[in-house]
Amino acid sequence: MSRVVKEKIILGLDPGTNIMGYGIIRVRSTEVKVLQFGVFRLSRLANHELKLKEIFDRVLGLLDEYHPDEVALEAPFHGKNVQSMLKLGRAQGVAMSAALFREVPITEYAPRKVKQSVTGNGNASKEQVAKMLMSLFRISEVPRLLDATDALAVAVCHHFQNGQSKSRPRSWEAFVRENQSRVKGL
Repeated sequence: MSRVVKEKIILGLDPGTNIMGYGIIRVRSTEVKVLQFGVFRLSRLANHELKLKEIFDRVLGLLDEYHPDEVALEAPFHGKNVQSMLKLGRAQGVAMSAALFREVPITEYAPRKVKQSVTGNGNASKEQVAKMLMSLFRISEVPRLLDATDALAVAVCHHFQNGQSKSRPRSWEAFVRENQSRVKGL
């Protein structure tokens, strides 16, 4: 009698308006494998609106190519620059919209939680997170832009958390059903 091995693909995203990281892992039983990780370079685009469209299109492309079962995002940290936070929140919202458009569940993780899950230290540096992931997955070269390893860390964090954080609705209709009191007047 053969044993069925359940597979799960997780897309991790590190939202940004100039550089956005992504990491995709496949989990089979206890084996975790990196399928792809990298960055979207957005600074070449003329304005913020074009960057948001590019984020939506590129995230949709990843969703359509890899068909992840779940999406994990790093939540924006609270900074002092309100304009930066607003732009970062928009980037995250657009990435979330792409996942909702494809009805893929979303979970957010605080940066500290991601670092804690991967390194055991919530105050770890980006370099420490990258080195831990390179060791874990036996990848020889640390990427130049650590946004890629940050996104990979979000996917790994989600796997380690076993998806136990509250997931987001799978569709716009589910969101409306679950938030009727918030959307009544719209």
